[in-house]
Parts: sequence; structure tokens; C-alpha cells
Amino acid sequence: MEATLPAVAEELLKEIKKAFQETSHVPDALLLALKFVFGSSAVAALDLVDQHSVTRIVSPSGRAVYQVLGSSGKLYTCYASCHFCTCPAFAFSVLRKNNSLMCKHILAMYLSQATGACQELSVSDQQLASILLAEEEEEGLGTMC
Repeated sequence: MEATLPAVAEELLKEIKKAFQETSHVPDALLLALKFVFGSSAVAALDLVDQHSVTRIVSPSGRAVYQVLGSSGKLYTCYASCHFCTCPAFAFSVLRKNNSLMCKHILAMYLSQATGACQELSVSDQQLASILLAEEEEEGLGTMC
């Protein structure tokens, strides 16, 4: 049975979540697998999770985005629904060169979900729109998803 990398990555994240729910930690074997699948992004993403750098922003309409405070101190917006991050590494390594599955911010988003380390922030729909518009204006981005 042959699995594609996204399927392998998804299964690995499920295993990490299951192990964390059962034992409150991630076993070394899964950490090694994480490093094997995601390379150097894995260690950087785990550091972001340890620093509680991931916040899920939710509006009453059910819309949600994630913001990750990067190691540089800059805030990046991640969209789980379309697997997109506003960081330069995502644009270069994932979209342009196609040599990475995801950036460290998206991986940190998924790992924080799996370990329950994701902070929650409830905002109005208007506030969420303002957050997204401010990000778009700052980065000079067009339509993202």
C-alpha cells in the first residue's frame, strides 16, 4: 500500500494527537518521525508550540484563522481550510520551489491543535474581517483562499 506524503503527514499528526491525549506527551519515536517527514521545520514548529505562539481566532459565524507569532517576532496568519500561510518561507519553499509540504507556522498550528497548546480568541465577524484586511494590506496580498 503506497501512501502520499500528505497522507503520511496527516496520519502522523493523528498519531501525535492520540499519544498526547493518552499520555500528555509525544513519544520520541513520533518526534523522530516528525523530523523525518518535515525536516528542520519540525524542530522550529515544536519551539513555536512550546512558546504558545499559536492563537486560533474565531468569530460568531464560525470562521476561524490562526495567527502564529514567528521566531522573528512577526505575526503570520495561517488558514487551515486551504493550507496557506502569509510568511515568506511558505511563498518560497512551498509555493514557488515546491520542496516543502508546509512552513513551520502551519506545522505549529497543527501540532498546537494536536497537543491542546493552541490559545483561543473570540472576536466579532467585523473584528476578524479587520484582522484579515490589515494582514492583506501589510503584505500586499490579493485574494488568498
